[in-house]
Amino acid sequence: MAIDFNVIGKRLKEIRKQKGLTQEQLVEKMGVSIAYLSKVETGKVHINLERLSQICGILNVSEGKILNGTSNSSELYLNSEFNALLRKCSPKQLKLAYKILRFYFGRRYLEPFETL
Repeated sequence: MAIDFNVIGKRLKEIRKQKGLTQEQLVEKMGVSIAYLSKVETGKVHINLERLSQICGILNVSEGKILNGTSNSSELYLNSEFNALLRKCSPKQLKLAYKILRFYFGRRYLEPFETL
């Protein structure tokens, strides 16, 4: 599986903003230039694992969250990923996904949603 540095950069930027940090504040803690961080956040530079680990430490986020978009530290780590996929679905695709889940888990778990 290839590493998508654009996605990694996007996640880093999103989490940096969620933590209320500007690029200037983050680069000051990292000891790098704003130009470098900007290139990382846009996927123009391939960040190495050492630098990624440093940023994750500063942002207090796991490397897994940045690399995979999920963190196993939370029992609900897949909720946002699953919801994001569902939001992109057409009504027809949603119905198919529901039928697949109903088949997989059995009717008793999904009966309240039968009216879909």
